[in-house]
Amino acid sequence: MKTLEEIYKIREEKRKELDLRINTNADTREKHILVCHGTGCTSSKSPQILESFKKIIKEKNIENVRVIKTGCFGLCAKGPIVIIRPEDTFYANCKPEDCEEIIQTHIIEGKRVERLLCKDIDGNVANSLDELTFYKKQKRIALKNCGVINPEEIDEYIAFDGYKALEKVLKEMSRDDVISVIKESGLRGRGGAGFPTGNKWELTKDVDGEQKYVVCNADEGDPGAFMDRSILEGDPHSVLEAMAIAAYTIGANKGFIYVRAEYPIAVKRLDIAIKQARDYGILGKNIFNSGFDFDIEIRLGAGAFVCGEETALLESIEGKRGQPRVKPPYPAQNGLWGKPTLINNVETYANIAQIILNGAKWYSSIGTEKSKGTKVFALGGNVNNIGLVEVPMGTTLREIVYDIGGGIPNGREFKAAQTGGPSGGCIPKEHLDTPIDYESLKEIGSMMGSGGLIVMDDTKCMVSLSKFYLEFTVSESCGKCTPCRIGTKRMLEILEKLCDGKGEEEDILKLEKLAKDIQKSSVCGLGQSAPNPVLSTLKYFTDEYKEHAIHKKCRVNECKAMSKIIINEEICKGCGLCQRSCPVNAIEGEAREKRHINQDKCIKCGTCIRSCPFHAIN
Repeated sequence: MKTLEEIYKIREEKRKELDLRINTNADTREKHILVCHGTGCTSSKSPQILESFKKIIKEKNIENVRVIKTGCFGLCAKGPIVIIRPEDTFYANCKPEDCEEIIQTHIIEGKRVERLLCKDIDGNVANSLDELTFYKKQKRIALKNCGVINPEEIDEYIAFDGYKALEKVLKEMSRDDVISVIKESGLRGRGGAGFPTGNKWELTKDVDGEQKYVVCNADEGDPGAFMDRSILEGDPHSVLEAMAIAAYTIGANKGFIYVRAEYPIAVKRLDIAIKQARDYGILGKNIFNSGFDFDIEIRLGAGAFVCGEETALLESIEGKRGQPRVKPPYPAQNGLWGKPTLINNVETYANIAQIILNGAKWYSSIGTEKSKGTKVFALGGNVNNIGLVEVPMGTTLREIVYDIGGGIPNGREFKAAQTGGPSGGCIPKEHLDTPIDYESLKEIGSMMGSGGLIVMDDTKCMVSLSKFYLEFTVSESCGKCTPCRIGTKRMLEILEKLCDGKGEEEDILKLEKLAKDIQKSSVCGLGQSAPNPVLSTLKYFTDEYKEHAIHKKCRVNECKAMSKIIINEEICKGCGLCQRSCPVNAIEGEAREKRHINQDKCIKCGTCIRSCPFHAIN
């Protein structure tokens, strides 16, 4: 257990040592080689890169060089990423075999490895992170420490003012003081609904109860979303500190982090962080000699999307089947084991310490009138700079897609963006200049959601997209209520008819009516929001639905049942590459003759299109 004086000493001494991480003009001979150990880079051999650096440095007996594992830097499209501080040199798409050259050229000879330097969208080399288009319009609050500190070292978190907010709360602030600051900051829940965080904390505090609980919802189930995972992997102590602050505020002494088991790196780092915090006396009994007791346990989810709904999550923690409860009563009154319970998601908690330290006015000065602060997005799909971004609320979709995301690959046109995952809606190109905040997205038929942002180019079929999301929600429905269990299945059947070229115009009207009925009558948020992708695409892409239903045509040929692959005999050279690549022997013709496709055998996989060097197949 550490005393406050010992923690002050760690903060002072360690911060001097780590100053070069954030100060490119740091007066030091030491160099830190930062290697991303987020899930994306880990899957591309970043652990081998880190170990290779350590081995080479040891073999060459190099002094004043440290190799540090970090969380996600954000620019996942360039991973594995290696950054050398204090000069802030950014090496992209690194491989284990590049380590020797980096050490010899950069560390020993003092020259950059030009071929590995990260290039911006315009092809120019970026001399530092700040020069990259990807980072210029971002503002990191929730992601403040991700890519800066080693998430498995509590001393590094403490060095960057870690647990200072908790100390301030316990030593200087009453429970009402904390709630006042959170309410004045304007922070709203980042899990999707956007309920004011301070109000939720106040509701839970005001309920009488000898036993209360604080819960972190880390069950991030939206396809393409990885915001919460990245925070837990890169800065787990920020969540622990915020949960302790919340517990003090509402009068709780026990916390649970519900995280999906498919996040092994996040689970491992959470476990390490909790043990370290206990060892330092930051979790447990009499924290900072304040008389406040609080501890945290991890609970693993089994991958059920419905357990992202707060009451289904509570059922799962209790060891029951994850099904939503009828509300009211709300968890603030009747939560875990019938006790008052506060639930926030990872990103919400990741903002708390910064608000306490910097003040409500500082936070509320960022964002829009009704949507304060920043929002983290997992930017994916048809965009050049795939990755994790954090921007002030009110940033437009155009800025995210083109300024931060670097635009659409291969010169294609932007068609739509899906926010909020299966619960959200499509934003078409006419709304590219829409500010990304809770109210603006709601006005155009979408929603913030937890933060997935999938960009689609003009090769995507909106009817097929709706079918994809309905397939997901049908498979993830818990089955408790009839509208969701049966209604979404009927919607999916209509979409399948349309994509198979068997639909009728009246099916479009049936689909819309059914969607609105399910919205009104489902028990929980999953069922109520499941029709959103369909309703938004029906609103903005009506012509595509009509083409599928009336003309039996998919304008982008994504719906295979309504398209066929043909060989243009005027262009075909008779080389036979397509015939040799066809997995079902659907291409016929003799050597050096023009080929043709047997449509009865063709499965429309597109292998022949990709194999033809003369672009004769369409």
